[in-house]
Amino acid sequence: MPGYGLSGEPTEVGWDPGRVARAWAELMHRLGYTRYVAQGGDVGASVTDAMGRQAPKGLLGIHTNLLVTGLGGGDHPAGLRRGTRRHRGARNIQGEWLRLLPGAGHAAADDRLRPAGFSRRPRGMDARPRHRQLREDHRAFVDGQPAGNLSRDHIVDNITMYWLTAPGPRGARSYWESGRAQAMAAAAGQAPPEVSIPTGFTTFPGEIFRAPRSWVEQGYSHLTYFNEVDKGGHFAAWEEPQLFSEEVRAAFASVR
Repeated sequence: MPGYGLSGEPTEVGWDPGRVARAWAELMHRLGYTRYVAQGGDVGASVTDAMGRQAPKGLLGIHTNLLVTGLGGGDHPAGLRRGTRRHRGARNIQGEWLRLLPGAGHAAADDRLRPAGFSRRPRGMDARPRHRQLREDHRAFVDGQPAGNLSRDHIVDNITMYWLTAPGPRGARSYWESGRAQAMAAAAGQAPPEVSIPTGFTTFPGEIFRAPRSWVEQGYSHLTYFNEVDKGGHFAAWEEPQLFSEEVRAAFASVR
């Protein structure tokens, strides 16, 4: 992802999820792949969603574990608004996330709002909010009790990567780019195209909000795989790699 990890920060404005999605498709073409699938979580879920809507030649299907269509603030059917306690809980968490998300974009756009501790001090980097995942982090790091793949060493590895490369402010720019692209599309009255290729989704219990199947079906009319698992969170590929890989394989079984 541009700006994350060992990737450099883009030198021009416009690297929103749609542009990154087109770059990934071009990359797969240049590498010689004629058939491939895409998977994404966190910011990568937005890129994978965009790839599904662009449907480049060779892309057989997509799978995500964060419902980005639910982050747009759109309404849900009346039955869901009055639904089960779980649905109401997911809706409340979704609303809180939507309230906080714009701040990340503003901070990325203005150097004066970037806290020095976020990119220069390990404590600052590990203090970013991650909702329910904090429980697993605390158990693994403070108590020394691994939670899946989350161990004290793995958490330190992750913090060290961010400390040495200082990608925090660069990565936060992606939120601003995404918000900018959404605002421009809304101003132009441009609705995103539907995803017309097979789509899979896995709900992990420690995600920002646990999307029920009905929400996923509302966002993806070609949903071919849905599953709810009993462990893992927002960074599922890091937290539960074995379970995560099994979910990806199951989601794409029909397009092999």
